[in-house]
Amino acid sequence: MKYAWIAALCLAMAGAAQAQDKHDHAPHEHKPLHGGVVVESKDMDYELVAKADTVQLYLRDHGKPMDASKAAAKVTLLSGSDKQEVELKPVGDRLEAKGSFKVGAGTKAVAVVSNAGKTLGTARFTLK
Repeated sequence: MKYAWIAALCLAMAGAAQAQDKHDHAPHEHKPLHGGVVVESKDMDYELVAKADTVQLYLRDHGKPMDASKAAAKVTLLSGSDKQEVELKPVGDRLEAKGSFKVGAGTKAVAVVSNAGKTLGTARFTLK
């Protein structure tokens, strides 16, 4: 009987904690909106668009575009035996770098994203 009471108390407390959580947990789409590859990490969607002359990273928090003005990212591109590190800076609603990049189907990318100087998350991609 004692354990049943403790279990009931724990369930009641869990319900109260859930009710106080104002965080939006509504489901959202994880589809690319800019023709790239989307990865979810820690409630953030990262969409990487990698072309031979441009690398772009779009950030969405629970499906809504995130303000990228104070964000930055370091993307490591791995294509065969080639490794290239790219610094992305804010450009409008995304992070971006221009240059010459070896990207194609099968290229792997790791993005370490920060916002206002704090690490926001890491995302791993495989380009299609």
